[in-house]
Amino acid sequence: MIENVSPTQVWDALRTDPDAQVVDVRTDVEWAYVGLPDLAAADKQPVLIPWQLFPSMQVNTGFVDQLKQAGLTPSHKIYFLCRSGVRSLAAAQAAQGAGFPHAYNITDGFEGPPDEDGHRGTVAGWKAESLPWRQR
Repeated sequence: MIENVSPTQVWDALRTDPDAQVVDVRTDVEWAYVGLPDLAAADKQPVLIPWQLFPSMQVNTGFVDQLKQAGLTPSHKIYFLCRSGVRSLAAAQAAQGAGFPHAYNITDGFEGPPDEDGHRGTVAGWKAESLPWRQR
Protein backbone atom coordinates (compact mmCIF):
# COMPACT_ATOMS: atom_id res chain seq x y z
CA MET A 1 0.00 0.00 0.00
CA ILE A 2 1.42 3.35 -1.07
CA GLU A 3 0.91 6.32 1.21
CA ASN A 4 -0.12 9.62 -0.37
CA VAL A 5 1.82 12.58 1.03
CA SER A 6 1.00 16.24 0.47
CA PRO A 7 3.51 18.46 -1.35
CA THR A 8 4.08 20.54 1.80
CA GLN A 9 4.82 17.41 3.86
CA VAL A 10 7.32 16.35 1.18
CA TRP A 11 8.97 19.77 1.25
CA ASP A 12 9.34 19.52 5.03
CA ALA A 13 10.80 16.01 4.74
CA LEU A 14 13.29 17.13 2.09
CA ARG A 15 14.59 19.88 4.35
CA THR A 16 14.86 17.74 7.49
CA ASP A 17 15.61 14.17 6.37
CA PRO A 18 18.86 13.43 4.52
CA ASP A 19 17.32 10.19 3.19
CA ALA A 20 14.34 11.97 1.58
CA GLN A 21 14.43 12.33 -2.20
CA VAL A 22 12.01 13.36 -4.96
CA VAL A 23 11.87 11.27 -8.12
CA ASP A 24 10.06 13.18 -10.86
CA VAL A 25 8.56 10.56 -13.19
CA ARG A 26 7.15 12.91 -15.83
CA THR A 27 8.51 12.97 -19.37
CA ASP A 28 11.45 15.01 -20.62
CA VAL A 29 8.99 17.23 -22.50
CA GLU A 30 7.16 18.03 -19.25
CA TRP A 31 10.41 18.79 -17.46
CA ALA A 32 11.44 21.13 -20.26
CA TYR A 33 8.16 22.99 -20.80
CA VAL A 34 6.21 22.78 -17.54
CA GLY A 35 9.00 23.11 -14.98
CA LEU A 36 10.66 21.23 -12.13
CA PRO A 37 10.60 21.37 -8.35
CA ASP A 38 13.47 23.56 -7.22
CA LEU A 39 15.00 21.72 -4.28
CA ALA A 40 18.06 23.96 -3.88
CA ALA A 41 16.88 25.28 -0.50
CA ALA A 42 16.90 21.66 0.71
CA ASP A 43 20.36 21.20 -0.84
CA LYS A 44 18.97 18.56 -3.21
CA GLN A 45 17.95 18.10 -6.82
CA PRO A 46 15.05 16.06 -8.15
CA VAL A 47 15.97 12.72 -9.70
CA LEU A 48 14.52 12.70 -13.21
CA ILE A 49 13.42 9.24 -14.36
CA PRO A 50 10.39 8.98 -16.65
CA TRP A 51 7.78 6.35 -15.79
CA GLN A 52 6.57 6.46 -19.41
CA LEU A 53 8.61 7.33 -22.47
CA PHE A 54 7.54 10.19 -24.74
CA PRO A 55 6.07 10.13 -27.38
CA SER A 56 4.88 6.49 -27.27
CA MET A 57 4.02 6.68 -23.54
CA GLN A 58 5.14 3.07 -23.15
CA VAL A 59 6.12 2.19 -19.59
CA ASN A 60 9.86 2.62 -19.06
CA THR A 61 11.03 -0.98 -18.62
CA GLY A 62 14.35 0.25 -17.19
CA PHE A 63 12.70 2.32 -14.45
CA VAL A 64 13.80 0.27 -11.44
CA ASP A 65 17.34 -0.12 -12.79
CA GLN A 66 17.49 3.65 -13.29
CA LEU A 67 16.46 4.22 -9.66
CA LYS A 68 19.44 2.09 -8.61
CA GLN A 69 21.77 3.81 -11.11
CA ALA A 70 20.73 7.16 -9.59
CA GLY A 71 22.10 5.93 -6.26
CA LEU A 72 18.78 5.32 -4.55
CA THR A 73 18.73 2.50 -2.01
CA PRO A 74 16.06 0.79 0.11
CA SER A 75 16.97 3.12 2.99
CA HIS A 76 15.89 6.24 1.03
CA LYS A 77 12.46 7.75 1.51
CA ILE A 78 11.44 8.25 -2.11
CA TYR A 79 8.64 10.66 -2.96
CA PHE A 80 7.37 10.12 -6.50
CA LEU A 81 6.02 13.09 -8.46
CA CYS A 82 4.15 13.38 -11.77
CA ARG A 83 1.64 15.87 -13.17
CA SER A 84 -1.36 14.87 -11.07
CA GLY A 85 -0.44 11.86 -8.92
CA VAL A 86 -1.46 8.99 -11.23
CA ARG A 87 1.81 7.97 -12.91
CA SER A 88 3.70 8.61 -9.70
CA LEU A 89 1.44 6.17 -7.87
CA ALA A 90 2.22 3.46 -10.45
CA ALA A 91 5.95 4.27 -10.19
CA ALA A 92 5.84 4.11 -6.38
CA GLN A 93 4.08 0.74 -6.54
CA ALA A 94 6.74 -0.59 -8.92
CA ALA A 95 9.53 0.71 -6.70
CA GLN A 96 8.00 -0.79 -3.58
CA GLY A 97 7.58 -4.11 -5.41
CA ALA A 98 11.25 -3.98 -6.38
CA GLY A 99 12.49 -3.61 -2.80
CA PHE A 100 12.20 0.11 -2.05
CA PRO A 101 9.96 -0.02 1.05
CA HIS A 102 9.80 3.74 1.64
CA ALA A 103 8.03 4.73 -1.59
CA TYR A 104 5.44 7.51 -1.41
CA ASN A 105 3.12 9.24 -3.86
CA ILE A 106 2.98 13.04 -3.87
CA THR A 107 -0.72 13.92 -3.74
CA ASP A 108 -1.91 15.95 -6.75
CA GLY A 109 1.58 15.92 -8.29
CA PHE A 110 3.29 18.96 -9.74
CA GLU A 111 0.25 20.62 -11.33
CA GLY A 112 -2.83 18.98 -9.79
CA PRO A 113 -6.26 18.85 -11.37
CA PRO A 114 -7.51 21.46 -13.85
CA ASP A 115 -9.44 24.46 -12.58
CA GLU A 116 -12.82 25.54 -13.97
CA ASP A 117 -11.04 27.05 -17.00
CA GLY A 118 -9.06 23.87 -17.68
CA HIS A 119 -5.75 25.26 -16.39
CA ARG A 120 -3.52 23.21 -14.11
CA GLY A 121 -1.24 24.46 -11.34
CA THR A 122 -3.78 26.59 -9.47
CA VAL A 123 -6.05 24.17 -7.57
CA ALA A 124 -3.70 21.69 -5.88
CA GLY A 125 -0.23 20.20 -6.20
CA TRP A 126 3.35 21.41 -5.88
CA LYS A 127 2.86 24.64 -7.86
CA ALA A 128 -0.48 25.54 -6.24
CA GLU A 129 1.11 25.11 -2.80
CA SER A 130 3.62 27.83 -3.83
CA LEU A 131 6.56 25.50 -3.29
CA PRO A 132 9.78 26.36 -5.12
CA TRP A 133 9.92 25.44 -8.78
CA ARG A 134 11.72 26.61 -11.89
CA GLN A 135 11.68 26.41 -15.64
CA ARG A 136 14.44 24.26 -17.04
